[in-house]
Amino acid sequence: MAGRAAALLRPENDPQESTFLELLYDVVFVLTLTMLTVVLGENLTWLGALHTLILLLPLSVVWATVAAVCNRFDPRRLPIQILVLASMLGTLVMAAAAPEAFQERGLYFAGAYVAVQLGSNAVVVFLMRGHEVQQIQLRRLFWFGLSAVPWIAGGFVDDWARIALWLLAITVDYTAGALRLPTPWLGRAKSAEFELSGEHLAVRYRQFFIIALGELILVTGLTLDTSGFQAGQLMAVAAAFVTTALLWRIYIYRAGQLMAQSMAPAPKPIRARPVVYTHIVLVAAIITIAMSYKLVIGHPVGQTHRLLAAVILGGPALFLAGRALLEYVVFRHVAPIYLIGILVLGALSPAMILVPPLGAVIAAAVVLAGVAVADTTHGLRHPPGPPAPPENPELSPAF
Repeated sequence: MAGRAAALLRPENDPQESTFLELLYDVVFVLTLTMLTVVLGENLTWLGALHTLILLLPLSVVWATVAAVCNRFDPRRLPIQILVLASMLGTLVMAAAAPEAFQERGLYFAGAYVAVQLGSNAVVVFLMRGHEVQQIQLRRLFWFGLSAVPWIAGGFVDDWARIALWLLAITVDYTAGALRLPTPWLGRAKSAEFELSGEHLAVRYRQFFIIALGELILVTGLTLDTSGFQAGQLMAVAAAFVTTALLWRIYIYRAGQLMAQSMAPAPKPIRARPVVYTHIVLVAAIITIAMSYKLVIGHPVGQTHRLLAAVILGGPALFLAGRALLEYVVFRHVAPIYLIGILVLGALSPAMILVPPLGAVIAAAVVLAGVAVADTTHGLRHPPGPPAPPENPELSPAF
């Protein structure tokens, strides 16, 4: 039985690039992030931002779970393929339910999430009978079973009661792994039980970022199609395209490029958990930027009210904060240019009510361009050293 279970594991010498199955799963996440942009756009308030964050966090857990499954197990095996495809279906349901998740479709969203997490872990527990990997999956099954209670209960209540219950469920999902999944009769998981390929995880999280950029391009194109090809709209689209290229450049330069090297050498890639959190911040920033361009392409001229100015400049500021976190994860230091960029964006915010929305997005793009140029110049003068060693060898790496 253990030999049959071991055959499902990914070979140690297997190439670490993403498989076609993983790329297929990524397709549904373009829709998922687009739906989150819809959620934010339909309620452009602090409450709408909270709703969007609450939906993004469990979706990120699902994505990270599938990434871990394809990291530990062989995606070419039929049982694993069926498992990932079933998770893809559940993610699709979550994405479709997201715009109404805080109205009448909350139970669909929560139910799909619980089904994916409990179902996938239960299947792996069954497949790994007699193998040591079963222990970590049993722990995950226990904790996702605990969080399922507030997830499902939240689907039956409304308003702030749903928010409170879902925040409780998210807290359980995000802290259980950090505590090494303490489970009755099984105890805490050992660090070795979390062992995954850091190189493969780095590749997958870079692709997670690219998915988010793809969503920004998709929103830009769809909004242009419905808004018309007027001069203002075309200028806003040009700004959106330049912004997308700058986001890619700022992300990949140095830290994004060396992230795989920082995770690959260690047998226990303990940086995976900070990398997860960092990319959630980056994706949240891109969703905000996509929302701002959707609004600006639709109405490039006119009054820029304070909330719109906050969205236009807040998205790039959040992105620079996430990029600074990634720099710290990889090198254990942060280049001052990211903090300077955040301060400049904050200083510009009050003045943006004096210019049209198109002027505000151009100003944000200019700041990002300044950060990209300064970072590149600094990198040419002071080439980056090797990634810094990890600080905490007992930190668990993933969900």
